[in-house]
Amino acid sequence: MASRSTASSIDEYIAGFPAETRKMLEELRVLIKASAPGATETISYAIPTFDLNGHLVHFAGYEKHVGFYPTGSGVETFKEELRPYKSGKGSVQFPLGQPIPTGLIRQIVEFRVSENTRRAKK
Repeated sequence: MASRSTASSIDEYIAGFPAETRKMLEELRVLIKASAPGATETISYAIPTFDLNGHLVHFAGYEKHVGFYPTGSGVETFKEELRPYKSGKGSVQFPLGQPIPTGLIRQIVEFRVSENTRRAKK
């Protein structure tokens, strides 16, 4: 994505991408929803975000990959499993044209749900 999105909904955000990217973004969205059924969808930092007791995860589309942002703890906790992917402090890149690791994403989202829930109870 060349410029910062001005989308006001996740549907609008996803609609602005080519078919291959849209397909991966939708797949991520469905997977996150299923893994965090109580989370709400919003746009934050100009990208799709799921909130549950605070920001849970974010995701975004780019020219050659889809970015997944499970925060620093989400990346650090699963760093071995994420080794095949380019990642940063709180981000992971899933290349277009390759299947996304659905089981791993589910585990990361569930970890983030438990982390945010624990923090909210304190």
